[in-house]
Amino acid sequence: MDKLRTIAGSIASSGRRISGILAAQPANAAGEASAQPAEPEAAPTNAPADPKAAEPNAGGEGKKRKEHAQTSKERREYARKRIMVRNQERKQEEEEKQPGDRPERTEPRLPKRKVALMLGFCGTDYQGMQVNPNARTIEGELFKAMCAAGAVSADNSTDQSKVNLQRAARTDKGVHAAGQVVSLKMIIEDPEIVQKINAHLPDQIRVWGYTRVMRSFNSKTMCDSRVYEYLLPTYVFMPPSEECARIADTVDFAERSLPETSDEELREKRAFRASPELLQYVRDAFGVYKGTHDFRNFTVTKGCTANNSKRFIHHFSVSDPMVIQGSEWLSLKVKGQSFMLHQIRKMVGLIILMARLNVPLKLIDILFGSARVNVPKAPGLGLLLEAPMFDGYNRRTSSQKEGTNGQVSFEPYRKEIDAFRQKYIYDNIVNTEVSERVFDEWVKHTEVYPEQYRYINKDCVIPESTIVVPGVSQPRPGGTAGNQSADSDSEVDNDDN
Repeated sequence: MDKLRTIAGSIASSGRRISGILAAQPANAAGEASAQPAEPEAAPTNAPADPKAAEPNAGGEGKKRKEHAQTSKERREYARKRIMVRNQERKQEEEEKQPGDRPERTEPRLPKRKVALMLGFCGTDYQGMQVNPNARTIEGELFKAMCAAGAVSADNSTDQSKVNLQRAARTDKGVHAAGQVVSLKMIIEDPEIVQKINAHLPDQIRVWGYTRVMRSFNSKTMCDSRVYEYLLPTYVFMPPSEECARIADTVDFAERSLPETSDEELREKRAFRASPELLQYVRDAFGVYKGTHDFRNFTVTKGCTANNSKRFIHHFSVSDPMVIQGSEWLSLKVKGQSFMLHQIRKMVGLIILMARLNVPLKLIDILFGSARVNVPKAPGLGLLLEAPMFDGYNRRTSSQKEGTNGQVSFEPYRKEIDAFRQKYIYDNIVNTEVSERVFDEWVKHTEVYPEQYRYINKDCVIPESTIVVPGVSQPRPGGTAGNQSADSDSEVDNDDN
């Protein structure tokens, strides 16, 4: 033990002597002290020939450890930044060489405000509301007009997502809208911006106005409910045609064709007037839709399950008959939280065929959540979006300070909307039906090819042959084969009718 204490004391004494020598030397002589030490414990005077061997005494060992600490990720990031800087420098050099080719901003940058833009349109000759490449759509026409009017800057004119454009409801090909809401960030410095937008739009598309909304406003997600209207001539409720029934019973499926409607038959259809009993049946039938139900049979097959097919219907009303150009028409109005693809048209189509055969109304309840069948889809000609509703949002904004955010409502434009609806929607529907007989052709088609609608019978029995089986095809008109639902290639989507 005494020997260990003697060795420890000797080591401590040597350390103190070395520290004293180093502290006594000036700072700028540190290199000389390292080269000519006074004590044998320091580094030898003759430095090694290899420079790497001397690096530890000059702090090289720490530097080496630091280099090894750099990860592969850090090296890749450093290389990426070097490439970005090099590319940016090359781009600047090219722009400096060709200053005339660089676009210059001719207008000052104007602020954008979040707004709810209200509009209406006649959907004839358009492929629906939502913008679609290589297709003529309402949204495409609207965005182009807004860019031309200065409501959207040139920098944002190439992509409508840059202004967060969102519609309250989608509409299918040929479907109209008396009231539609689009939310976006828009330049509203010009007090005549609405008139300028309309100047660049066709007459069948009109912007009613806009209101400032909160920045988080989204016209689709903040829409509480939607109101649709459907116009149809009452002759579609007439009993089935004997000629169509003969063709369906005696002619092979692939050889069938629709019979021509004679002038006498056409006059009879235009002179048809619904009886009070028929009107009551129709009203009661549409009333069954009220409430929450599983509408899986009232949309496309693909993408629809029991988990996403329930919808709530506030009401479904039927107007009194009105005579237009010699024919009797009905106006159907339905209000719901949301609707699936083609849901309204299929709801209408089912009631038409049921009324023609006087089928018990319990069939509707059977089709709620039953085995999949193909429900007939009424023509898109008669459908129009009357208005999306924003009751919840309006209640929130009503409690805010005046002048911050406005109410999303069509009431200030009611007079203009009613005039537009009569001229460009109602008249268009009636004139198209008179000239092209859209509803007449649709009814004849369901009668000449009734195989997939055999479940619409007075016994309310669903034949196995009418059940849609995934992957199993059935013949279509013209002899081709395919899935029973003509819409099977479409995905389920809210508010696209």
